[in-house]
This record gives sequence, structure tokens and C-alpha cells, in this order.
Amino acid sequence: MNQPILWYFADPMCSWCWGFSPTIEALKLTYQDKLKVALVLGGLRAGTTDPMTPQQREDILHHWHAVQKHTGQTFQFDGAMPEGFIYDTEPACRGVVAISESSPELTFPFFKAVQSAFYVKNQDVTKPEVLAKLAEELGVDPKLFLEAFHSEETKHKTLAHFHKAREWGVRGFPTIVLQSDANYHLLSKGYSTEAELKEQIDPILAEKQGDSNKSIQ
Repeated sequence: MNQPILWYFADPMCSWCWGFSPTIEALKLTYQDKLKVALVLGGLRAGTTDPMTPQQREDILHHWHAVQKHTGQTFQFDGAMPEGFIYDTEPACRGVVAISESSPELTFPFFKAVQSAFYVKNQDVTKPEVLAKLAEELGVDPKLFLEAFHSEETKHKTLAHFHKAREWGVRGFPTIVLQSDANYHLLSKGYSTEAELKEQIDPILAEKQGDSNKSIQ
């Protein structure tokens, strides 16, 4: 019996994904023996080259306040996204891909570390040296991380993540899709609570288990 896959489409510099962080962690723990959780990097603002305008900063901070109010997640607003900041999410996504290739077990811890660094510590996670420091804090050799980060292979694999999100029609993050054999169930487009997702996941897993029991009788 193939194990179901919970596809998590997200971006480490997406505020609603930061708000969703406790939920995905809870789901991974609750269903650790029943399904695999797979992360797909969405590329929220990948390739941005222009510095943020004051109005754009205010608009984004407005979203951050909304996420904090709705989810209770911690944000550091003062000093966030200083003048001249370029909101390019490709480097952070590529950092996650680089980690996932060498240390798959660190994919989610690194993803969360990037989120926390950006939203709570006001660190510029578009900078390779900042990402390398976060990798080092998780026990990864920063030099090896940077080699992987700058490699053409990692760049191509990061683009493949972005393409997968678009091919699946994902336009916002977080998005959750549950794959059970050949069936794909869109569970959430945007933020959802653990309880809301469990209400959808449990019946699907129960049905799959029932089908499996019938097949071996």
C-alpha cells in the first residue's frame, strides 16, 4: 500500500506560511506514521529586482499584522525590511532546496529557521551568507552549503519547484493537497487550522485503509 503524501506548497518568506508553521508541525507529528509530508517551494516573489517602496513595505506589514492577529505567531515589525530591501524569495527557497538535497531530515527545520530569521530576527534571508549561518546552526558545513547553494543543479531544482507549483495551479500559499494513490484532494488554499485539516484528512485515510483491508480479504 502506497503511503499517502501531504503536499505542502509554501515559501519561507510568505507571512501566512509563517503563521501556518505550528499547524504543519502538528500535522507532521499527528500523521507521522500515516502519511509523508512533502514540501514544494512556491517562489512567492522569486526574481524580484527592485527595492521595496515605502508603500509596498506598509502594505506587507499590514499583512504581517493580520497574520499575527489571526494566528498568534510572533513578528518583529520594527526594523523589518529596511530601506533598499529587495523582496526576492528565490534565494531563501534555493537554500531550502540545497539543504534538502544533502540533509533531507533538515528540510523542515531549515525552512522554519529561515522563517524565524526573517520574521522574528529581522535578518536578510535573501543573502547567501545569512542562509549559510542558519545552515551552520543546524550542523551543516557552511562552505558545503554555499557550494550547493551556488550550483547550477540547485538553481535548476529550485526552478523545478516553482514550475511544479504553477503546473498544479497553485497561486497562493500555503496550499495543502493530499495525494492518496491516484487521487488528489485539495484541502486548503490559504491558512487553515489543524482541526479544519484533520476533518478532511481523517476520512480520506480511513477510506484508503478500508480499501486496503478489502483487498487482502
